[in-house]
Amino acid sequence: MNPPPPLPPGGLQAQDVHVVYPGRPGKNRPGEVRALRGVNLSVAAGETVALVGESGSGKTTLLKLFNRLVEPSQGVVLVRGEDVASQDPIRLRRHIGYVQQEGGLLPHWTIARNVELVPRLLGWDPEKRRVRTREVLELVGLPDTDLAERHPRELSGGQRQRVAIARALAAGPDVVLLDEPFGALDPITRADLQREFLHLSARMEKTILLVTHDVGEAFLLADRVAVMREGTIHQVDAPRLLRDAPATEYVRALLERTQTAPLREEGN
Repeated sequence: MNPPPPLPPGGLQAQDVHVVYPGRPGKNRPGEVRALRGVNLSVAAGETVALVGESGSGKTTLLKLFNRLVEPSQGVVLVRGEDVASQDPIRLRRHIGYVQQEGGLLPHWTIARNVELVPRLLGWDPEKRRVRTREVLELVGLPDTDLAERHPRELSGGQRQRVAIARALAAGPDVVLLDEPFGALDPITRADLQREFLHLSARMEKTILLVTHDVGEAFLLADRVAVMREGTIHQVDAPRLLRDAPATEYVRALLERTQTAPLREEGN
């Protein structure tokens, strides 16, 4: 296999990646599970790509390859042009923003301490952490400094998700991974956060990989959308091309049975 071409800083690439989970011994135990089957995906620096598909299609598995929460059984995974297999996983994760499903905030920590998590691990001094916490909370629409001393249970679902995004951005990573960041929210809050995220991503120019079950959300937020099924990618294209020229019958059927949002306006 030829080595993948180098990517610009901030880029992500998976080349011919397979992930196989071994079966468990014993009667009535399932056999091995092939979560990814020869996946190829590139995300350019500053680009937002969304992964969509049914449950079990491999979206979250693919996302977690890039911060080594999942290891490939075969293939090459690159972050910023470097093979992640050669990198210390802890150091790698501290330089990638990550928002997991339902936020994953530490409930016994204050909002400020949650946001400061990675800067603290990186050894930032207290004053720098305090200033950065205020900056990123304002950036995600939480300028009230009183919130910083509250705990996650004292915030609404939308506020907790804003805090989770602030935590992901606190150390200034150029790569951000988001796993269903708005999936647990009510429709009104979700729509508000989608709009805010769209403006935020345009301002920050981060490299973003987003997992979502909502095709409409993907069409709204992403520059390109990758449609997954049973561990493979059927098509990766801009939303307009997906809508106008679906590459497979599965992509066509998925779009037909999914109510999609209007396409992004050019320049957004």
